[in-house]
Amino acid sequence: MGIVDWSERGVCGLPEAEALFSEPGSQHEAKAVCNQCPVRAECLAYALDQRIEFGVWGGKTERERRAMLRRRPGILSWHRILTTIP
Repeated sequence: MGIVDWSERGVCGLPEAEALFSEPGSQHEAKAVCNQCPVRAECLAYALDQRIEFGVWGGKTERERRAMLRRRPGILSWHRILTTIP
Protein backbone atom coordinates (compact mmCIF):
# COMPACT_ATOMS: atom_id res chain seq x y z
CA MET A 1 0.00 0.00 0.00
CA GLY A 2 1.37 3.40 -0.93
CA ILE A 3 1.29 6.54 1.17
CA VAL A 4 -1.37 8.09 -1.07
CA ASP A 5 -3.82 5.32 -0.20
CA TRP A 6 -4.09 6.27 3.46
CA SER A 7 -2.35 9.59 4.09
CA GLU A 8 -5.26 11.78 3.06
CA ARG A 9 -7.28 10.31 5.94
CA GLY A 10 -4.58 11.11 8.48
CA VAL A 11 -5.08 13.63 11.26
CA CYS A 12 -1.59 14.98 10.49
CA GLY A 13 -3.01 16.91 7.54
CA LEU A 14 -4.69 19.30 9.97
CA PRO A 15 -2.98 22.60 10.88
CA GLU A 16 -2.53 21.66 14.54
CA ALA A 17 -0.43 18.65 13.52
CA GLU A 18 2.66 20.75 12.78
CA ALA A 19 4.32 19.27 15.89
CA LEU A 20 4.73 15.91 14.14
CA PHE A 21 7.94 16.99 12.44
CA SER A 22 9.39 19.29 15.06
CA GLU A 23 11.93 19.20 17.83
CA PRO A 24 11.98 16.40 20.44
CA GLY A 25 10.32 18.66 23.03
CA SER A 26 7.12 18.59 21.00
CA GLN A 27 6.98 14.83 20.57
CA HIS A 28 4.43 14.47 23.36
CA GLU A 29 2.08 16.79 21.44
CA ALA A 30 2.72 14.91 18.22
CA LYS A 31 1.90 11.59 19.86
CA ALA A 32 -1.37 13.06 21.15
CA VAL A 33 -2.29 13.94 17.55
CA CYS A 34 -1.45 10.40 16.44
CA ASN A 35 -3.63 8.89 19.16
CA GLN A 36 -6.69 10.37 17.41
CA CYS A 37 -5.72 9.16 13.95
CA PRO A 38 -7.72 6.52 12.04
CA VAL A 39 -4.67 5.51 9.97
CA ARG A 40 -2.14 5.26 12.78
CA ALA A 41 -1.18 1.63 12.01
CA GLU A 42 -0.72 2.33 8.29
CA CYS A 43 1.39 5.37 9.10
CA LEU A 44 3.65 3.49 11.50
CA ALA A 45 4.02 0.59 9.07
CA TYR A 46 4.97 2.98 6.27
CA ALA A 47 7.61 4.68 8.42
CA LEU A 48 9.10 1.34 9.46
CA ASP A 49 9.04 -0.16 5.97
CA GLN A 50 10.61 2.97 4.47
CA ARG A 51 13.08 3.41 7.36
CA ILE A 52 12.01 7.03 7.87
CA GLU A 53 14.38 8.57 10.38
CA PHE A 54 12.71 11.81 11.47
CA GLY A 55 9.44 12.85 13.04
CA VAL A 56 6.66 11.04 14.82
CA TRP A 57 4.91 8.51 12.62
CA GLY A 58 2.06 6.32 13.80
CA GLY A 59 2.53 7.55 17.35
CA LYS A 60 6.18 6.46 17.56
CA THR A 61 9.28 8.63 17.72
CA GLU A 62 12.36 7.93 15.66
CA ARG A 63 13.99 6.34 18.73
CA GLU A 64 11.00 4.05 19.32
CA ARG A 65 10.94 3.02 15.66
CA ARG A 66 14.67 2.25 15.67
CA ALA A 67 14.13 0.04 18.73
CA MET A 68 11.30 -1.81 16.96
CA LEU A 69 13.51 -2.41 13.93
CA ARG A 70 16.37 -3.67 16.10
CA ARG A 71 14.13 -6.04 18.06
CA ARG A 72 12.63 -7.59 14.93
CA PRO A 73 15.20 -7.28 12.12
CA GLY A 74 13.73 -10.06 9.99
CA ILE A 75 10.40 -8.40 9.29
CA LEU A 76 9.98 -7.77 5.58
CA SER A 77 6.59 -6.05 5.75
CA TRP A 78 5.57 -4.11 8.81
CA HIS A 79 2.40 -3.19 6.96
CA ARG A 80 1.32 -6.82 6.90
CA ILE A 81 1.97 -7.20 10.63
CA LEU A 82 0.51 -3.91 11.88
CA THR A 83 -2.59 -3.70 9.70
CA THR A 84 -3.76 -7.31 9.70
CA ILE A 85 -6.83 -7.85 11.84
CA PRO A 86 -6.54 -11.09 13.86
